[in-house]
Amino acid sequence: MRSTTTRTRRNLTVGLIGGAVLALAIPAMASAHVSVSPDELVAGDHGVLTFSFAHGCDNSPTTSLKVTMPEGLASVAPTMDSDWTIDIEKGDDGLVSAVTYTAVAPVPTDLRGAVSMSVGLDEDTPETLAFPVIQTCVEGSTEWTQLAEDGEDPHSLDAPAPVVSVAAAAADGHGEHDSSTTPETAADETDTPDALGTALGAGGLVAGIAALIVSVLAYRRKV
Repeated sequence: MRSTTTRTRRNLTVGLIGGAVLALAIPAMASAHVSVSPDELVAGDHGVLTFSFAHGCDNSPTTSLKVTMPEGLASVAPTMDSDWTIDIEKGDDGLVSAVTYTAVAPVPTDLRGAVSMSVGLDEDTPETLAFPVIQTCVEGSTEWTQLAEDGEDPHSLDAPAPVVSVAAAAADGHGEHDSSTTPETAADETDTPDALGTALGAGGLVAGIAALIVSVLAYRRKV
């Protein structure tokens, strides 16, 4: 009787731990990406883009981010930051083609890192601007360069590139800005876990509860 009770308690513990691990680990994997905020600008306008990340390469601290510029930008000016050194590459046309931000100290996987730059758009800038990013870590690297095909969900990609949508300028030369969107709310939206990660986390929790129920029923049958 005593050995049966001990075995049942061990099963209960394993079930609870397993569910907790799934609930915490799965959302972390699902939300790992490099994001850009804001994700929409207006043709012919200027804006400050912030590229943020919260995970390294397989849990290795991040040492640098290389952001490649798409065609359609009239100007690029990286933001000075004491946490990063900045290297600028230019093309034959004199425009910035890539910016590499190197961390003064590697960014741990449990901390959020961010770099930013000011960009200017032409009147004929394409409707979407993709910014391929190479995230280099102490061990390994991740190339965030995948682009969704027409009708494909970007969240289904393993390593999607940050993408900014470009709205057409209004008749007066300025786009329609949503007054309800501020830098603070944009940052909050960037840090909010996506629906997929939340759903997977809930699934992990359910798995843990199911294991608990099975163990309890097994215990009652033996008692």
